[in-house]
Amino acid sequence: MSVIATGSLCLLQAAIHQSSKNIAEFICYMGVAILASRLRVTLPGITGTLSVNFLFILVGIAELGYSEALTLGAVAMLAQSLYPGRPTAIQLTFNVCAGTLSTATAYYVYHNSWCNNLIENRPLLLCLTASVYFVVNAGCIAAVISFSEGKPLRTILVDCYFWSFPYYLVGAGIAGGISWVNHSFNWELSLLFMPAMYVIYRSYRLYLGKLEDEKRHVEEMANLHLRTIEALALAIEAKDQTTHDHLQRVRVYAIEVAKELGIKGAELEALHAAALLHDIGKLAVPEHIISKPGRLTPEEFEKMKIHTIVGAEILERVRFPYPVVPIVRAHHEKWDGSGYPFGLKGSAIPIGARILSAVDYLDALASDRQYRRAVPLDDVMKRLAEESGKSFDPQVVEVLQRRYRTLETLAQAKSEEDGGMPLSSDIKIVRGQSPAAGFEIAGVSDAPGRDATFLSSIAAARQEAQSLFELSQDLGASLSLGETLSVFSVKLKPMVPYDAIAIYIRRGDELIPEYVNGDNYRLFASLRIPVGDGLSGWVAQNKKPIVNGNPSVEPGYLNDPAKFSTLRSALALPLEGVTGVIGVLALYRAERDAFTSDHLRILLAVSGKMALSIENALKYQQAESSATTDYLTGLPNARSLFLQLDRELARCKRDNASLTLMVCDMNGFKKINDRFGHLEGNRVLRLFAQALKDSCREYDYVARMGGDEFVIIAPGLSATAAAKKIEQIRPLARQAGFEVCAEDILSLSVGLAVSPDDGNDAEQLLTEADRRMYVEKQKQPTHKDQRLHTRMKCRLTIELHPQAEPGPVFGNLIDISLGGCYVETSAILAPGSNLKVVFSMDDTNLSAEGSVARLHPGSGVAVQFKEMSRDSREKMYKILEFVQSRTTMYNDRYLQNLFNR
Repeated sequence: MSVIATGSLCLLQAAIHQSSKNIAEFICYMGVAILASRLRVTLPGITGTLSVNFLFILVGIAELGYSEALTLGAVAMLAQSLYPGRPTAIQLTFNVCAGTLSTATAYYVYHNSWCNNLIENRPLLLCLTASVYFVVNAGCIAAVISFSEGKPLRTILVDCYFWSFPYYLVGAGIAGGISWVNHSFNWELSLLFMPAMYVIYRSYRLYLGKLEDEKRHVEEMANLHLRTIEALALAIEAKDQTTHDHLQRVRVYAIEVAKELGIKGAELEALHAAALLHDIGKLAVPEHIISKPGRLTPEEFEKMKIHTIVGAEILERVRFPYPVVPIVRAHHEKWDGSGYPFGLKGSAIPIGARILSAVDYLDALASDRQYRRAVPLDDVMKRLAEESGKSFDPQVVEVLQRRYRTLETLAQAKSEEDGGMPLSSDIKIVRGQSPAAGFEIAGVSDAPGRDATFLSSIAAARQEAQSLFELSQDLGASLSLGETLSVFSVKLKPMVPYDAIAIYIRRGDELIPEYVNGDNYRLFASLRIPVGDGLSGWVAQNKKPIVNGNPSVEPGYLNDPAKFSTLRSALALPLEGVTGVIGVLALYRAERDAFTSDHLRILLAVSGKMALSIENALKYQQAESSATTDYLTGLPNARSLFLQLDRELARCKRDNASLTLMVCDMNGFKKINDRFGHLEGNRVLRLFAQALKDSCREYDYVARMGGDEFVIIAPGLSATAAAKKIEQIRPLARQAGFEVCAEDILSLSVGLAVSPDDGNDAEQLLTEADRRMYVEKQKQPTHKDQRLHTRMKCRLTIELHPQAEPGPVFGNLIDISLGGCYVETSAILAPGSNLKVVFSMDDTNLSAEGSVARLHPGSGVAVQFKEMSRDSREKMYKILEFVQSRTTMYNDRYLQNLFNR
């Protein structure tokens, strides 16, 4: 309204003070301006237009009087507004008043005496005038467009008007040229500038036409990318039909959550594409793993995890104009850093991946799967809230909690709108009688009558033989137990149909389910069957198969009244290896008496090969574990340490992260072996190893290097945190030593090395940490012998009760400690044999259990006491006190007899 009011006042002033220097010149310029008003271009992105009549308005400002210039500007704006459309009265009034106001302001600047004194150069003054006209006119129109179309004023000015500012300066130059011609010759010659005006108009049109073509090309390419994405998404659906609505729901949820979090532009487009393609890497995962109706084995999960990396590598070749690849690569990362493939944490995970991770989790729980029904959406949100701050970004979870009902409605509406039709993978094609190479001979169709049955039996037998051959080949192809059992179950099903399969491995006196698939997966996976109990336990004990047994008799299978099983028949047979029964193969069906003697025959044909494969896989598993695990402490050994250290160093180089290595060595451990025996030393090592592992983070790597030396690999641990960690683990050695020996005998020296500051490979880091550890060890004070009971020389008659001998053996005790003793005797006792040592013939409680450590025939035996508990150690202290007192008594008596002589 202020623009209309101000423009109206300017027009009223011009009407009151009308004057004309040359009426013919005024009329000519006005006619040319009206004609120029029809030469307009449409501004990109909005509904406004721009005309080249500003050129003659500038000429009017320079050559005509105030009233003529305002009249010229108003009439030119009126003509521009009326062609080709019919604006409303308010629009027409605004345009005329805005043009009048711009002309009046520019006229004032050009003819103001202060501006003329400041800028004496006429061309520069005319450029300033054109700039003022542009600012006032563009500002007024942009403000109204911003108000009416809801677009930011700055965006309209920058995107739609500032690009035309150079044309106003060019127009000022042309207007200056016309003014110079008028002053030098006459105004009629200015009509020769009409071609220049047309050139300006054509340049407008060509430039904006090029912009529209580029915009159209970009839109077409974007549509092409989207269609390509949708086609790839359909390829994923073709392989995994169980999640048909998965992509639609994930896309709608992800896009709406992203908008709620203020994501826009390229990041929003990237999330749109990633929501469709995040599982494309599953094309590289075997189909039996993807469609497995139950939990994955560790080996299967390792294979499944590659789909994030493979998906990213596939999409890198597409070269999207927005960052899709990082989202796909990181969509299984977790907020607390426990995800895969790189263990990213918190804000280091791309925001698109954080959104996709939470939405994918929600959709997975809310959708039907082969192994469970869909979870109600309200329950899904409760589980999602429990994982907030652990697996998922709390901001994303908060948006989902607030809007999940609206988003679910929107996703369902979108799915109905698109039709949700799956690919035609189950239709039958009528045409096409046979392939060019012909059918397999075994596939001959049955024909009516007796001959057909005969031929089909032959074909079935050949097919069975071929299937058994392929199954035998596959069983020997892998040493991985999980992979072997998984392949076996897939290959077996066409020959012996089943609804559920369980392969139990014998562990001691129990059968443990090693592989379970099919119905009631969770029930079978939770079983622990004692050998001899239930269906499978009876088979393992008696080494005989059972056909069409009752599955419900398995111990623990239906103990819970809430559990219900639809399985009615079972086929179980023992798997006998070289060492005996190593497990049981059990198949289950929902129908009663579903298994036949043919099914048993097929299983018996493969059971031997199956048992051998399982036995080899178990041995390989044990050998693999022994090769990388320290037998005494259960920690990784030196070989495993070097492999892990190389992997961690490679990861740290890739992520540009640090790694801390700590080498720990026990001071005084040799004294424990010397004074208390190696068994007590082993106990100290086990206690310290367990305490050290418990004190470290889950992702730290604790290994035993050898002897009493341990190593900790701590990725990302800062120098300050490492110093605190060292002070935390020092008391652990002292506590382990005191618990076993009841003495403060142990201390710990620790050497620290940090990658990349102290080295970039395993050998450099270990060398530097080892050197620093030995420097610290030299600074440790020497521990004095503080034991309560030293190794004693003594002379005492005792009894030895070997387990293999019917009666006691007498001997002279000459040496004893907490760990063992030495007895002079002529008896021959086998090394390693167990015996009982009785130190007092009056008090049989003063005895200790042990074994013969070594034998000196005709001289004596060394006895090593068995590993003792705290109570046994207290008993041994009493024995030592008794031996010491009796030895002292005998020595005193002996000396007294000598003096009496």
